[in-house]
Amino acid sequence: MGLSFNHPLLHTEPLPSLQPAGGYPVDFFMNQIVAIVGPTAVGKSELALSLARTFDGEIINSDSRQVYRYMDIGTAKPSLEERASIPHHLIDIVEPSETFSLAIFQQLAFKAIEDILQRGKLPLLVGGSGLYAWAVIEGWHVPHVPPNHHFRHLMEEKAAREKGDSLYLRLQEIDPQAAEKIDPRNTRRVIRALEVYEQTSIPFSQLQQKRPPFFDTLILGLTTRRDRLYCRIDDRVDRMMEQGLITEVRSLVDRGYGFDLPAMSTVGYRQIGHLLQERIDLSTAIQQTKSHSHRLARHQYAWFRLNDARIRWFDIQDDVESKASSLIKEELGR
Repeated sequence: MGLSFNHPLLHTEPLPSLQPAGGYPVDFFMNQIVAIVGPTAVGKSELALSLARTFDGEIINSDSRQVYRYMDIGTAKPSLEERASIPHHLIDIVEPSETFSLAIFQQLAFKAIEDILQRGKLPLLVGGSGLYAWAVIEGWHVPHVPPNHHFRHLMEEKAAREKGDSLYLRLQEIDPQAAEKIDPRNTRRVIRALEVYEQTSIPFSQLQQKRPPFFDTLILGLTTRRDRLYCRIDDRVDRMMEQGLITEVRSLVDRGYGFDLPAMSTVGYRQIGHLLQERIDLSTAIQQTKSHSHRLARHQYAWFRLNDARIRWFDIQDDVESKASSLIKEELGR
């Protein structure tokens, strides 16, 4: 079942205005937010928690997989204790079987930001999904084109039958700008861009025009040397296995969530699914999860470029918390 624009999540009543508890004037963060971006496993959540405690902030998830319930270990969600200590938004809001679109995410994120600002607190937009983060930061006009399941089925069959890049080549023909932003291996997003063009005859990239949002954003980026990042990713995958990722995936299957669902194509879940289907062994599943996570990190740098002047980059080897706090006081306190 898809999440429609009549869904109650999209029609929540605003909370009453409250005085902030962190000692900052009620207008200190007037129409200003902080976004924390960067590759997977670089430490975005840890920095967000620290800054939220310092500035009486609330965290808005911009990871495209943490919106799904029951997918905790493999998406590296903040723990229940962390979520109890600092308010988190847009985590665990849909079933893995539900369709969750960029347009819905953006509308929910805007509502959360408005609510947090009205209560004199600092919104922290945190996650590595570039599509989600920039749609909010830049105020994209996201096309509200409903899914065409027949078209999607035909394209999925075509992709499986031809086992090549024919869909991506077609996207490059009709919308090279969108193709540049989409990973050719992400068949679902390629099909979505083709679907939008099929129904509107307008390239997907042209429909994603930008409208300045009602807030300004200070963008903090976390990075480190590539070899060090890969070690952090590998260590995280090992911890996920120790924490019970196999049991989590098996539990999702027991709940009736099939491996054909987009949510189950998430790195880690796909590989453990292949393990449970006896298509690969445990060692291969772990190694593939690590290598696909490395690839994901490289793709995230295509969204968050180190030469993007809008992003204030910090190497995680430096005193990130102190420097980020000073920057927030300097930039947002003007």
